[in-house]
Amino acid sequence: MELTASQLAAIVGGEVEGNGDVAVGTFARIEEGHPGALSFLANPKYTHFIYTTGSSVVLVKRDFVPEQPVTATLIRVDDPYATIAKLLEMVSQMTKVIKTGIEQPSFIAPGVEIPADAYVGAFAYIGEGAVIGAGAKIYPQTYVGANCRVGEGTILYPGVKVYDGCEIGARCIIHSGAVVGSDGFGFAPVGEKYEKIPQTGNVVIADDVEIGANTTIDRAMMGSTHIGQGVKLDNLIQVAHNCAIGDNTVMAAQVGVAGSAKIGKHCMVGGQVGFVGHISIADDTVIGAQSGVTRETKPGDRIIGSPAVDMGEFARSLVYVKRIPRIMEQIRDIEKRIKK
Repeated sequence: MELTASQLAAIVGGEVEGNGDVAVGTFARIEEGHPGALSFLANPKYTHFIYTTGSSVVLVKRDFVPEQPVTATLIRVDDPYATIAKLLEMVSQMTKVIKTGIEQPSFIAPGVEIPADAYVGAFAYIGEGAVIGAGAKIYPQTYVGANCRVGEGTILYPGVKVYDGCEIGARCIIHSGAVVGSDGFGFAPVGEKYEKIPQTGNVVIADDVEIGANTTIDRAMMGSTHIGQGVKLDNLIQVAHNCAIGDNTVMAAQVGVAGSAKIGKHCMVGGQVGFVGHISIADDTVIGAQSGVTRETKPGDRIIGSPAVDMGEFARSLVYVKRIPRIMEQIRDIEKRIKK
C-alpha cells in the first residue's frame, strides 16, 4: 500500500515541504533510507543523516531548520517519534491476522469458558477455575495456571508461564519466555541450612501493561506483587516478591528489583539498574543505566551511579576522577622533593 506525502500529512496533521506527490510504501531508519521509504528525525544525533538519506519522505519537528539542502520531502509535525509510532500502529492493525478459536492439541480444564473471539493455541494449558477475557490471545505452549485471570484483549505470546492465582488485566502484552508468579526468593536460616518460606501470595498486573521476553515477576510471600497500569518492562527484568511498580513506569532491560521495593509512578529506569530491597522510590524519578539504588528518592529526582547520586553531583565527580592520574603524578613529584 502506497500513500503520497500529502496524504500522509493529512492523516497525521502535518505540513508538507517539498514534493507532496512523492509516494512511500514502507518504513526505514533515516541512516538506511531508500526511495519509497518513510523515515523520521527525532534525535538530534541523527540530524546529519537527513542530508544524505535516500528516503523519499522524512518526518521532522515543525521548528526544524536545515543547514544544508535536503532532497527528501519533509513532513513537519509536533512530535516525529509519536507520529511514526501512530503510523506503525495503523499499518500493524491493517496487516495483523486476527486469531480466534481453539487449536488442538491443547488442554482447557473442565468448566473454563473460552469466549468466541478469544484464541487458544496448540499445546497451551489452561487450569481449573481460570477466567479468560473476551478477545484474549493465548499462544501455543503457554501455561495459565489454576484460578488465574486473563483480561480482555490481553496477549500471552508463546511460552509464557502464568502460575496459579495470578491476575492479568486488560489489553496487556506478555512476550515469550516471561514468567509471572514464580516463587519469591524466601529462605530462613535454620542452623547450617536454609528452610524455604512458602510464597502464598500472587501477582496482580493492571491494565495496559507490556512485559518483555524472559522477564520474571515473583509472587508475594503474602499479599500481592503489584504491577501498575500502563507499566512497560523490557526483556530480562527481575521483579522480586512483594514489590510494587507504580502506574506508567518504564524499565529498560536487565533491571533487578529486590524484594518489597516500591517504585513510584511515571519513573524512568535505565538498563541494568539494581534496587536494594524494602526501598521506596518517589514518583517521576529518573535513574540512569547501571545505577545501584540504595536510598530513597524525592519526586522528580534524577540519579545515576553506584551508589546512585544526583546526576549533577555524579558529573562533577567524574571531572575529579579524570584528574586522579595527574594528581598522583604531582604527589609523587612532591614526595621526591621532600626526600631530597
